[in-house]
Amino acid sequence: MYGILEPQSGIQNRIMQSGYQKSETPLVSIRGLHFSRGERKIFDGIDVTIPRGKITAFMGPSGTGKTTLLHLISGQLRPDRGTIIVDGADVHRLSRPKLFKLRMRMGMLFQGGALFTDMNVFDNVAFPLREHTRLPRKMIRSLVLMKLESVGLRGARNKMPKELSGGMARRVALARAMVLDPMVMLYDEPFTGQDPITMGVLVRLIRSLNDALSLTSVLVSHDVKETTSIADYLYVLSEGKVVGHGTPDELGKATRSEWVTQFMQGLPDGPVPFHYPAPDYIRDLLAIPG
Repeated sequence: MYGILEPQSGIQNRIMQSGYQKSETPLVSIRGLHFSRGERKIFDGIDVTIPRGKITAFMGPSGTGKTTLLHLISGQLRPDRGTIIVDGADVHRLSRPKLFKLRMRMGMLFQGGALFTDMNVFDNVAFPLREHTRLPRKMIRSLVLMKLESVGLRGARNKMPKELSGGMARRVALARAMVLDPMVMLYDEPFTGQDPITMGVLVRLIRSLNDALSLTSVLVSHDVKETTSIADYLYVLSEGKVVGHGTPDELGKATRSEWVTQFMQGLPDGPVPFHYPAPDYIRDLLAIPG
């Protein structure tokens, strides 16, 4: 079920020869990142280091900018201040052609899958190869079947997206994101809306594919259990800041941050209170002016 690619494709060989194999230098380095939407501050001077060949996860409640961070890393958004270095390149100083080439080396699994509804599974996965390479049809077929085999869906190649379960659609989207053999995979809430079996499948796929293909993976999620089971390193975000970081074991133990403890343990009350701010309860019931 979890067949992993054994032979490296020609695309992957060329990428490996270009020198992004595991090394001591981080693949992504973020320094002093500031980003706002209107009056709302999303990031307030955060620093992040993402090592090569590892799974680095960003966690936090909804609305803390996790997906926005992926868009900043891939150059889809520009920061107000700060730098984002990806494989030695300052993303937001690149020319359009160079940024396009950098994005070709990134795969992204969108939260909703984003499959083309008028294409079958095979054509969805083949789309990036047909758009961005001049590979012969036979090689494209082999690569597509190889990627579908790696996510357990080679037998579903002729199905349309509407015939797929949510978990199957997410796996097809994963195969498509990997088909150009990226150096880094960006996962946007991969476990959202999935049943327990599908979540287990996705967890194992993300970990095994990362290791087998020497990928660097960046994952954003608010699902603590699934994320901590596969991540090598975690960052916890809140109110524009990194409020905690470390290995899953380190963050799972007592920390100096009550907020991180509340989030990681799913406590109903704490720095994020159960009660929304309100007048005194008794005075409110008796309608006593405040």
